[in-house]
Amino acid sequence: MTTPAKAAAKTAGIVAGQAVLLTDLVNFADGAIVSRVLAKNDHCNLTLFAFDAGQGLSEHTSPFDAYVNLLEGQLTLTVGGNEVHPSPGEMVLMPAKVPHALQAVTSVKLLLMMIRPGGN
Repeated sequence: MTTPAKAAAKTAGIVAGQAVLLTDLVNFADGAIVSRVLAKNDHCNLTLFAFDAGQGLSEHTSPFDAYVNLLEGQLTLTVGGNEVHPSPGEMVLMPAKVPHALQAVTSVKLLLMMIRPGGN
């Protein structure tokens, strides 16, 4: 019997209890940004992105904290006016309500994690 959690995880390309290489779950497209939602609920969003070189997101804000985990490639993040150049494997916090932008220097794959505060 498949539980709802296992069914949801399998739908996102991830099977519960099995390791997966995140970079295999999203592919590049020429001149485009590709995204794939891995999980979304009332508390968080996990989305994989593949940015072709030169693609980016203009400055914007989010009502929630967001974390970018660079998986491959080179990118420039601007967070609150400060440029950050993470290496693959590094994570950057983009705090809620702080302007941020992203520019792919090379083709880039990343995991975006948005965390919504919850009440108890």
